[in-house]
Amino acid sequence: MAKFADPETYIAAAAEPLRPLLENLRSVLAKTLPDAEELIAYDMPGFGFGKSIIVGYAAFSKQCGIYVSNAAISAHLDDIAAEGLKATKTGVTFSPKKPISDALIAKLALAARKDLGL
Repeated sequence: MAKFADPETYIAAAAEPLRPLLENLRSVLAKTLPDAEELIAYDMPGFGFGKSIIVGYAAFSKQCGIYVSNAAISAHLDDIAAEGLKATKTGVTFSPKKPISDALIAKLALAARKDLGL
């Protein structure tokens, strides 16, 4: 994907089947981190404070990803596995066939915020 100025244009440019996942992710993150700023960093939308990014998210050709701190991923590996999702050191991927739950989105965001001391 190209560079985007705001989350709306990023989501609008994503593949149509992924847009509802991104819109839900954005909504859950906004509720979970109400005082955080929406931002674009590393060419993806997210939430944070200034240059401190708590959580980012991205769309690819067939899946989406949520990106948080390594500690947040490590703290919730069992929850990620229970949902049948794949995790890397700093991300979890999901798709329309295997979406991420709102509860897991919130857990990861709050753990990442705590890890960053924000």
